[in-house]
Amino acid sequence: MIIRLFLFLLAISQLPGKKRPNILFCIADDWGAPHASVYKNDDVVRTPTFDRIAREGALFHNAYVSSPSCTPCRNSIMTGQWHWRLKEGANLYGTLSQEVETYSRLLKKSGYHTGSWRKSFGPGKLEGKFLKEHPAGKPYRKGFSEFLTQRPSKETPFCFWLGSSDPHRGYKKGSGKQSGMDLSKIKLFSFFPDDPEIRSDVADYYFEVQRFDSDVSKAIARLEEIGELENTIIVVTGDHGMPFPRCKSNLYDSGTRVPLAIRWGQKIKKGLEFKDFVSLTDLAPTFLQAASVMAPIEMTGKSLLPALTGKGELRKFILTGKERHVPSQESPSMEGYPSRSYRDHEFLYIRNYSPNLWPNGTPNWQNATIKNTWYGDTDNGPTKSAIVNLGLHSKFYQWSFAKRPSEEFYDLSNDPEQLKNLATEVPKLVAKYRNALESELRASGDPRHGGPNFDFAEPAYTGGGPRFPGKL
Repeated sequence: MIIRLFLFLLAISQLPGKKRPNILFCIADDWGAPHASVYKNDDVVRTPTFDRIAREGALFHNAYVSSPSCTPCRNSIMTGQWHWRLKEGANLYGTLSQEVETYSRLLKKSGYHTGSWRKSFGPGKLEGKFLKEHPAGKPYRKGFSEFLTQRPSKETPFCFWLGSSDPHRGYKKGSGKQSGMDLSKIKLFSFFPDDPEIRSDVADYYFEVQRFDSDVSKAIARLEEIGELENTIIVVTGDHGMPFPRCKSNLYDSGTRVPLAIRWGQKIKKGLEFKDFVSLTDLAPTFLQAASVMAPIEMTGKSLLPALTGKGELRKFILTGKERHVPSQESPSMEGYPSRSYRDHEFLYIRNYSPNLWPNGTPNWQNATIKNTWYGDTDNGPTKSAIVNLGLHSKFYQWSFAKRPSEEFYDLSNDPEQLKNLATEVPKLVAKYRNALESELRASGDPRHGGPNFDFAEPAYTGGGPRFPGKL
């Protein structure tokens, strides 16, 4: 503990300036990488505000969520811990254990004015101390401007969670095309068929990404109006991949990799770009260190400030995982699709603990645990219906919905979209990555690898699932 305190005091002594910074954390719902214009994936989606933050601060090319599901991802951000350490908080529609603490509540105790808008925790149920004091800060129905009017004084530092509901489904069909997007220029993932209906669906997603970007722009304008832009750490990101097949709720990059840009006035060099790995669990200790608040020893995240100020490095590999998204297996199972992954710059290794289960929910919707739930871990939409309609033997169906082996292994230099599983072809490499993953999970206290005993299928589920649409 003494060594840890010494290292903390040393770290904050190296921070630029003495005034504690404000924090504006902006998170989109279901926004995955590479769908921001600064990443140059295609010329269709336009995110000028995100691009500005990246240009005037730092852009991260390999930012990953702990879990590609709303509740566990957001819980992991708030607590700075891997989601598998959070018991019920590792599941969609879970809760937060009374044993954990969140960065927002710690900042409030240290004198910060804290608040949130729209989606922060959840979906799920808050209990105990989190009912009395919200884990992301008091919700403000009218948003950032209302929050600022309640600031105790101009000298009071503040921390605000701006949580958009975009680009979560549903979409206004055709909204992207009607806005003027050229659908022919959209770059689709290779695991999507090149179909006009799918291009239009992606354009509708882009339309809502751009609406989120506009919300962030308005918040930045308010910072400029009150003269707080330069003393505010601005973070813009998403909670996991897009709500499409093989994206959200999957451990491929299309599900776990998210846009991330951070700006902090003159405190960090403009135009920084990072290719090494960041976990969104790293944000909580970053905010606390910047505010000169000591992070709880339970936090597994690593502060980004040393790297942002040129005094440290980022991660050389990343971990991700999944427990229960929707109880969408064959009745009466309450299991999810438990899995973990280890990814570095060369390979992605995925361990599927229950390969007998359906990775994105059973196709036998009549027999699903939640009645009529149809491939429940994938949101309903035109792209989902189009791929299912291609049939079981289509490669597109196989990539998105078919059962998967216990191990997957992908060569990222030759297969960046992780489509060809090499697990049976390179057994020595697979063993190396298997051992690396298991070692990290044991060290992190994962219940699936020797950590505190916990059955992730046991907690109740209070949400719904994508219902069988009746007509495809």
